[in-house]
Amino acid sequence: MDIPAEVASRLLQIKAIKLSPQNPFTWASGLRSPIYCDNRLILSHPEVRRFVVSCFVELSGSFRPFDAIAGVATAGIAHGVLLAQQLDLPFAYVRDKAKGHGRQNQIEGELTPGARVLVVEDLISTGGSSLAAVEALRSAGYQVIGALAVFTYEFEKAAAAFTNAECPVNTLSGYSVLIEQARNQGYIEANDMATLGDWRRNPEGWSNKWQQTQP
Repeated sequence: MDIPAEVASRLLQIKAIKLSPQNPFTWASGLRSPIYCDNRLILSHPEVRRFVVSCFVELSGSFRPFDAIAGVATAGIAHGVLLAQQLDLPFAYVRDKAKGHGRQNQIEGELTPGARVLVVEDLISTGGSSLAAVEALRSAGYQVIGALAVFTYEFEKAAAAFTNAECPVNTLSGYSVLIEQARNQGYIEANDMATLGDWRRNPEGWSNKWQQTQP
């Protein structure tokens, strides 16, 4: 099975990923983007959810051995729990920062000291949130053996960041496969492909250029 193509197809079918090259979305950062990804929708579709978890199980084999799964809060928590359940492993999750009350934890859960941990994320854009979780786990004395995510935008910045952090990363699918599947299935037109490629290579420049063309 071609996992990247099949995952991309299913994400499009349930509208977890939407493409709109002519009327781009606005991200929280203010960046204009022709793609919007919400992998939380996977959780609402049992068949797709089972399929994604089975793919996670298969791809996690490349990181073995490991002792536990850690999800990145918040969107990576559910995917991490599902994988940990399938593998019968302990689970914890990592906040973006320590709580300001109670036990003031950043890492929630109980893992064996020095455990080898696989980090699970839903989406990799710049890699910032994933690598912040990796650093938190390492600072707490755990061995992070890699990161696994549903989807990546394939930004060069993210690839460089994971390389610099010496953290191997794998994803079920990615942007290049996604837009090919979208074209093949009629979600976008052939003349949209160049626009979508331009955005991936330079999202900030693409966003600025698009905004300059608006009245």
